[in-house]
Amino acid sequence: MSFSNLNRRNFLGAASALAVAPMALAQSVKRDFTPGANPVRYPDPDIISLDKRFDKLKIGNTPIQRLATGNLWAEGPAWNGVGNYLLWSDIPNDRQFRYLNEDNHVSVFRKPVGCSNGNTFDYQGRQISCEHSTRKVVRYEYDGSITTLAEKFNGKPFNAPNDAVVHPEDGSIWFTDPGYGALMDYEGIKVPGTSTQPNQKEAVYRIDAKTGVIEKLTDEPFKPNGLCFSPDYKKLYVADTGASHYDKAPKNIWMFDILDGKKLGPAREFTSMTLELNGKKVAGFSDGIRCDTQGNIWSSAGWVGEGYDGVHIFAPDGVRIGQILLPEICSNVCFGGPKRNRLFMTASQSLYAVYVDAKGAHIS
Repeated sequence: MSFSNLNRRNFLGAASALAVAPMALAQSVKRDFTPGANPVRYPDPDIISLDKRFDKLKIGNTPIQRLATGNLWAEGPAWNGVGNYLLWSDIPNDRQFRYLNEDNHVSVFRKPVGCSNGNTFDYQGRQISCEHSTRKVVRYEYDGSITTLAEKFNGKPFNAPNDAVVHPEDGSIWFTDPGYGALMDYEGIKVPGTSTQPNQKEAVYRIDAKTGVIEKLTDEPFKPNGLCFSPDYKKLYVADTGASHYDKAPKNIWMFDILDGKKLGPAREFTSMTLELNGKKVAGFSDGIRCDTQGNIWSSAGWVGEGYDGVHIFAPDGVRIGQILLPEICSNVCFGGPKRNRLFMTASQSLYAVYVDAKGAHIS
C-alpha cells in the first residue's frame, strides 16, 4: 500500500491487520496506565487477533485505558443508560463505585452494600444487586428503599448470590449462587462449616417478576458464576469456576437451550478456557461474561498470568478468536457507553475500558 493511497479508512484497516501480533510481542510490552504516562502506540499491541473474525471487532486507533484503581476486588460492572454512568462493586470494601462518562469522574456510589458482587438494571431502570454478606438478591427502588427479591430456597438461605441478568420479555431475574461470599469473611460473612462446601448445592435460579416465585433452573455447573443470554434469548451461557474448590470441575463456559422462555435444557460445553501459551496448555477461569449483538461471547479470564489474563473473545461456535490482555486478573465485563460499544472490564484492583466495533446485546 503506497502512502498516497493511505486514507483514513485504509489506515484503520491496515492498523487492524498489524494488530495480529505474535503473542510474545504483546507479553513483552510493559504498560504504564498512570495518568500522564507516555501513550501506547497504535494499534494497541495488547488487543490480539487469533482469528480473522476478530479483525472486524477491534479498532486500530483506540487504546485500553485504566479509568480507576484502588479497589481490593472489583466486580459486577453494569451500565446505566439513563444516568450515563457505570456502576461496579468493590466487594471486600463493601462499597459500590460510579464512573461518569461525561467527565471521567469516579466516586463512591453506595456504602455499605452487603458486600455486593454482580449488578445489573431491569427494564424499568432499577438497580439489582447480588449481595454476599446478606446472601440476598435485592432491588433498589426509585425512592431509595431496598426490596429483597431472593433470600431463601426450599427454606434454606442462599449461599451468596453472585451475578444476575434480566429477561426483557417477562422481566424475570436469572441469577447464580456459587457461594464464594459464604466461604470467606473477606468477601462476605463466612458460614461455619462451609470452608469448601456451601450451604446448599450451587445452582442457577429464576425469579418470576409477577409472582416472586423462585425456581431452580439447573445445578449442573460445579460453581455457576457469570451468566448471559444469547441475542435472541434462546440460549443461556454460564461460566463455571468450580475448579476453585472441586478437583473434577472443568474450566469452561456452559451453554443451555432455553425452553418455553423459563426452563433450561441439558448443559453442554460452549468452550474451554484452555489456551496454548508459549508451547504449553494452560487454563484459567472464566468469571463474568457478556454477549454482543452478533452472538460473540466476551469473557473475563484470569489466574494464569501474562499473555492470558484479561478478556477472551469467543465466536458463536465456541472458537477463541481474540484476546484483550490486562496487567491484572479480569473478573467481569460489560458493554456500555451511549452506543454500547465500549467494553468495561473490572480487573482485580482496577477498572479498564476499550472501544470495540461491537455492541452489547443487552442493556447491562
